[in-house]
Amino acid sequence: MVRALVCPGQGAQSIGMGKSLANEYSAAKAIFEEVDDALGENLSTLIWEGDIEELTLTQNAQPALMAMSLAALKGLESEGFKIDSCAYLAGHSLGEYSALAMSKAISVSDAARLLRARGLAMQDAVPVGVGAMAAILGLNFATVQSLATEAQAAGICQAANDNDPSQVVISGEKTAVELAVELAKNNGAKRAIMLPVSAPFHCELMAPAAEEMKIELENIKIKPPIVPIVSNVSAQAISDPTEIKKLLVNQITGSVRWRESIMWMAKNNVDEIWEIGSGKALSGMIRRIDKNINLKNISSPEDIRTINF
Repeated sequence: MVRALVCPGQGAQSIGMGKSLANEYSAAKAIFEEVDDALGENLSTLIWEGDIEELTLTQNAQPALMAMSLAALKGLESEGFKIDSCAYLAGHSLGEYSALAMSKAISVSDAARLLRARGLAMQDAVPVGVGAMAAILGLNFATVQSLATEAQAAGICQAANDNDPSQVVISGEKTAVELAVELAKNNGAKRAIMLPVSAPFHCELMAPAAEEMKIELENIKIKPPIVPIVSNVSAQAISDPTEIKKLLVNQITGSVRWRESIMWMAKNNVDEIWEIGSGKALSGMIRRIDKNINLKNISSPEDIRTINF
């Protein structure tokens, strides 16, 4: 088996995630403590006992989901798993930071601080109500991209997430996104639905956030990852720290090329992917991209105990 690990992005968060891992594995508990210390607050209390609306705030969800993925990895490592047994690591949007921390390219503390800054910058980039995102189901990326271009008659509209062959997310100014939704419905989409998000991620409206992240990343030491990272922006493996920094900035305004990333890994002999962290959203996407890839989900001690490695 040629294995890759993938880390989920925003939307996968849930109250209580990672608590069983922290209770069972001291190394997993230490991850949550390290994130709390890095942020100067008890984010772990919010994750385990808080209000889902507060956890869903971008500046909280991003470091929280990273902590969950790293805690799951620490649980695996406590049972003897070695990260360098993997061929590649990848993450969906913020999950790329989780993958970088897993590969020791950045520290967990730096990942937490970067994701807090990233969340705040993305939230502040566009006034609430100006931007929007929508999921288009049943049309391929090229078709949705064409419809988004057509909708630019009403404002900024871009294909933001190329998730799988039948799911593309668009992002931009609310009027233009609403027009694209209508166009998609008229062009055979199975569903076209506005998403309950607080900002229009992965489009050019995020340019102020990209500038802020460029400054934040200048102060962070990035080392060559011990396992190559498949970038959201390039949809292929990268290991050079300078390139990693550049692509993390570009990721803020660029499309998440998830479908192409999975296809690239499959082309490079990956036949098993473990989703490490909260939820199973990425596994669903991967199944629709390549049904021949073996999938496993790791989010609890029970999941870890069923794994052979």
